[in-house]
Amino acid sequence: MSSPESLVDDTVSAALGSIARTLQAEPDVESTLAAIVKAAVDHVPGADYAGISLVERKRRIRTVAPTDEVVATIDEVQYRTGQGPCLDAIADHQSYRTGDLTTEDRWPAFTLAAAETGVRSMLSYRLFVSETTLGALNLYSRGVCAFSDRTQREGEIFASHSAIALIGAQTEAHLHSALVHRDVIGMAKGILMNHHGIGPVEAFRLLVEASQAANLKLHQVATWLVDHHLEL
Repeated sequence: MSSPESLVDDTVSAALGSIARTLQAEPDVESTLAAIVKAAVDHVPGADYAGISLVERKRRIRTVAPTDEVVATIDEVQYRTGQGPCLDAIADHQSYRTGDLTTEDRWPAFTLAAAETGVRSMLSYRLFVSETTLGALNLYSRGVCAFSDRTQREGEIFASHSAIALIGAQTEAHLHSALVHRDVIGMAKGILMNHHGIGPVEAFRLLVEASQAANLKLHQVATWLVDHHLEL
């Protein structure tokens, strides 16, 4: 017969799997991020807070969708000191767990300041798809040794689903942005062609030259032209 603890763990595992599958239905990146951290706090035993450390261009890392201000405070210490479970999860491609930040010795420059916030335990998962690292999903608890071995293993499955949902939302956002940019560039070309009596190739060349001269992206120049074309 299954033990009560096993039944609870199975219920948690099933809940995380069910929640993870719904993440891909979120309409945009911000909603997906918010759904991930909410599901983590609601269903991972011991988690009081959650946040995501997102890897951006030039490997800059930024905290997004924190469920509490303490998340941003702790993460800022990690980024400033260059130490912590979140950063190691991203760099080493695995999950990291702390039992008690007041006695943790792996990240000495980080743990002392982090423990002052009242958080005692952390659990960080690398968010990745194939070889692409998106960042880390970080869980925080006021309790000592709040996260078990099983919780860590089950959370890895949830983190995997979360990464898939996040990369899907990001890809959708990039595609939408590309279509919008293409449309506005086309409109700007049309304005230049009509105003100067030139062809599409020459109109595009003028846009490129203006972009380089102003040190702005092509779509930014095109947007300005569309917004101000009545002044031409």
